[in-house]
Parts: sequence; structure tokens; C-alpha cells
Amino acid sequence: MSGLPQEKEYASAAAAATTLSMAAAEPSLTPTRIISDGAQARESPPLASLGADYNDGSQEYLEPDDNFDTDSTLGDDNASSTASLTSSVLNYQYENGRRYHAYRAGAYPLPNDETEQERMDMQHHIYQLIFGGDLYRAPLPAQVGHVLDIGCGTGIWAIDFADQHPEANVLATDLSLIQPSWVPPNLHFEVDDAELPWQYSRKFDYIHLRSMAGSIADWPRILRQAYDNLVPGGWIEVMDFETWATTDDNSLPEASSYHEFQVKLSEAAKVFGKEMNVSPQFKRFVTEAGFTSVTEELKKTPLSPWAKDKKLKKLGMYMNVQMMASIEPYSLALFSRVFEWDNNRIQALLAGVRQDLRNLDYHMYSVV
Repeated sequence: MSGLPQEKEYASAAAAATTLSMAAAEPSLTPTRIISDGAQARESPPLASLGADYNDGSQEYLEPDDNFDTDSTLGDDNASSTASLTSSVLNYQYENGRRYHAYRAGAYPLPNDETEQERMDMQHHIYQLIFGGDLYRAPLPAQVGHVLDIGCGTGIWAIDFADQHPEANVLATDLSLIQPSWVPPNLHFEVDDAELPWQYSRKFDYIHLRSMAGSIADWPRILRQAYDNLVPGGWIEVMDFETWATTDDNSLPEASSYHEFQVKLSEAAKVFGKEMNVSPQFKRFVTEAGFTSVTEELKKTPLSPWAKDKKLKKLGMYMNVQMMASIEPYSLALFSRVFEWDNNRIQALLAGVRQDLRNLDYHMYSVV
């Protein structure tokens, strides 16, 4: 790259998607894009893989299944200083009936309670479904040294990676201390804010960021810090949801609740200072940060089981459950804080969004 060292490589900015609709601009929970230079065969995930012949259809029209259901609807939804372990970390905040992080309270708009942790774990399995069981797409060597997982959530990815690579030293960070205590011996969790200046004592061979849309105010700064904290030839992989869902056939009405939801979510996130639909910019961001060997991989992921292809239909079923679980945590804090909506108004909109997600005539998908 012009004016920057060429020895570092960008393996992947990926995004798995699951939410929102309308091809127009931005907002909320859908897997998006993955930037990567290839991957080796890896062990299958706990959840059944879609199989090696899964066709992502990133450049193809997704054909709907006109014979899936007579009423074309789905059933009811399924009801960088390190902080020490002190009361300031565990003194969680409560809002709209959900629990939020205490360390740097308010910096992250999603809850961290048990319901949200279950959603994050389900999302991890969906990523693996989309990518054929791979934990990562970067062409890492068989022996990996030091690994950093930023925004680790429940720690499920870091745990799986540490198990798969017992030779690696894995550090996983998050604002919330919600990770399990029984973990592989080569894995360590820290409470940390990735938006603060990084103060790591050594550089990493691989840095992993996933599902951080709406959590980062300055992506170019984060990626530049990642560049500066990688060894020469190290890899970074960034995965996230493209939060603006779309259709190929304009089947989602502009007057739908889902369209209103993603418009309002995008607006609220911008006011909050942390853009939701950031993944389409990943390739530019990583290139400008100085990374080379940048590859972008795109996959279409249905948000419900409307697709004719059997594997996409199966993926759509998982995605629909994930989407039903995602719309509330993504919107509650933003809509109440930014728009000052009360819970009744928020829930009224979400009821319409759930109905739209059940409607198989709306051929919504996200790009991963």
C-alpha cells in the first residue's frame, strides 16, 4: 500500500447477517461480508453444517419457494486500560427490563443479560453454518502464536479457537465480564474497552473482531491500532452483520414495520455516534489502515425460510429465530435514549417487525 509497510495482510472483514430489510441504506442486524484470502478445512461446529456444497449465491438471484406454506407466514416467535474485577465492573445497569454493562456504562447499546448471551451464542453457530463450520477464514498457519479477540461477548468463539489451537495464547476482551470461568488453559479474558488506546505488552499474530457494528465510534482508528499491534505478516479478520436487509424483487413494502425499524435504527445509531451499517465500508477501512492482501467474500443469507434451495431454507430458519431475538436488544436502548420513546411505543413497532419477519412473501436477506 502506498506509503505504508507492505508486510501485513488483511485476511477478512466478514459479517454474518440476520436482520432488517430494504435495499436503501442502513440499520440493524444482518450478516454482511467477509474479507478473506481463503481458509483450510476445519472441524465441524456443534450445530450441523450446511455442507460443503452450500452455494452462497452472492452474485445470484435467490429463488423463493412458492410452495413452502399456504399462508406464507411463520409461527409465533420464540418466546484500553484493563479494568480490575471490582464492583464498578459488576454493578450492572438496568433499563427497560434488561441488564447492561457497568464498566464505561452507556458506551455499548446492547444488553448483557442471560437472554442476550443466549442470542450471541446462537449467532456464533449461525456464523459457522454460513461458513461451513470454519471458525475463521484467514489462512492461518497450523501453529498460531498470539491471538486477540476484540468484543468477545460470551467468549464462545475464543473458547472454540483456543480448543482448536492449544498451542496459541488467546486473549479475549469485552466491556462485560460475562464469560465462563472454566475455559481452556491457553485462554485469558480481560475487561477492556477497545476504543481506548491499546496498551498490550506484545504484538499479535491474528486479531479477530466480530459483530461489533453499533459498538465502535471510530473504525479507522480501531483498525489502525490493530495494524500497529500485529506482527509483520499477521492477519486481521473482521466479521459483522450488514444491518440493512434487502430483497431482489422489491417484495418488502416501504410502508412495512420492518422498513421503518431499520430506518429508525440507523438514525438512532448515528445520533448515538456508532454507525450500525458499517460493514460495507470494511474493505476501504482496512486498506486505508495499511493492510495488504485484502479479500472480500460476500454471501446472501435469507432472514426466513422463503428460499427454494434446501440449504438456504435451513439457514433461513435459524436466521429467523436469531432475528426475532435480535430486534429488541438492538433497539431498546437506542430508541429510548435517542428518541425518548417509552417501552410501549417500542414494543408496538417490534410487534409489526416480528409479523414482517414471519411473512414469507417478504424475500429479505442479508449479505454476509
